[in-house]
Amino acid sequence: MNILVVGSGGREHALCWKLAQSTRRPRLYCAPGNAGTALVAENIAISQEDIAALLSFAKSSKIDMTVVGPEDPLCAGIVDHFTEAGLRIFGPSAAAARLEGDKAYAKKLMRESGVPTAEARVFEPTVQELAQQRQTGLGRDEAPPSLETGYDMARHYVSSRDEGVVVKACGLARGKGVFVHEDPSEALLTLEKLMVGRELGEAGTRVVVEEILTGPEVSVLALVDGRNIYVLESAADHKRLGEKDTGPNTGGMGAFSPAGMLSESDLEIIERDVFVPIIDALRREEIEYKGILYAGLILTAAGPKVLEFNCRFGDPEAQPILMRMESDLIDALEATIDGHLDELALKWSSKSALCVVAASGGYPGDYQKGEPIAGLDEVAALENVEVFHAGTTAGPEGVVTSGGRVLGVTALGETVHQARQRAYEGVRLIAFNGAYVRGDIGMRISTR
Repeated sequence: MNILVVGSGGREHALCWKLAQSTRRPRLYCAPGNAGTALVAENIAISQEDIAALLSFAKSSKIDMTVVGPEDPLCAGIVDHFTEAGLRIFGPSAAAARLEGDKAYAKKLMRESGVPTAEARVFEPTVQELAQQRQTGLGRDEAPPSLETGYDMARHYVSSRDEGVVVKACGLARGKGVFVHEDPSEALLTLEKLMVGRELGEAGTRVVVEEILTGPEVSVLALVDGRNIYVLESAADHKRLGEKDTGPNTGGMGAFSPAGMLSESDLEIIERDVFVPIIDALRREEIEYKGILYAGLILTAAGPKVLEFNCRFGDPEAQPILMRMESDLIDALEATIDGHLDELALKWSSKSALCVVAASGGYPGDYQKGEPIAGLDEVAALENVEVFHAGTTAGPEGVVTSGGRVLGVTALGETVHQARQRAYEGVRLIAFNGAYVRGDIGMRISTR
């Protein structure tokens, strides 16, 4: 069986690592991959965004199934192109992936379907603002219908509030488009950077401004085959750069599974109140969702509320979740593609898993690349510890850094505490110039 994994991060390394354990002994390819995926798959020098080249490779190499890791190609329609060509591919269509690619659209669906979420308003540039941007070469070809008014109204709304707000870029920002401000005056600066300064480009010209939710944050992922929903084991991510959840948001500095804050009844409630109504809302719009649907939730005093939806495996949540999966991942992916999730029964380890991300100094801002990484062989010798590469490449002198999040050291343990000890033991063996690691991953675990 020939399988192509699209992407180059820690999630894709974890997917390749898990697929390689299949009893079907698949031949694995990863495009473009990294130094870690090269250990279990053949890296293919094709950008994850070059859909035409990926499709051509899949045809010529007789790929039996393609697994898409990152959100960008999903939102760009890679699944639609592969499906039209008669190729099997795991992931949602572009229309379904809009749940992640357009936060304003996701908010609209949540409101209409009764999915519990934060109170929010959506702001986008006025026709006049867009016309002015087009004159400077910055705007869109056509102005969309206005949801509110524009930047001035966004400022007015935030200025009128006494409490803090969350400002979210509506488009894809690779984990860097969410800004939590306890002080509304700081939110005004973010609005200016996004809507006027276009700090995140097109992704930030439209924004969602919503209330700050308080409570533990958890990630619940489910396989969806268009009709059936199969909820996976829970996880908890650490989004903020700094310890005690301070500093800017990132793509994720670590995660653990199970989350510990969720009971079986909690998961049943989340399936009933979150996954079922949002999938039904998509079906009413004649959109079939197939793939992974990720719900980022806050466990508030009033119950679980959705922060965001993602249309793919989380990164780094995928690493501890896949470490705990004992079943064949290929079976799960095929059941999703073929619409047979009602026949699937996954087995999970009763152990806990925890991932600690080692990032480049300066991330999520500017950072150096090409820094040699030491200690990988020593970590590989540890029992129940895996190093999933995220931003690495193999150079003539060995493995070097090539991204903001460089490695995800992931460990299994009888408890989250033991998994944490093992993961940090591995982290201490790794060294590269400017390496940054949060020291408190997994310490906030609690039970309700």
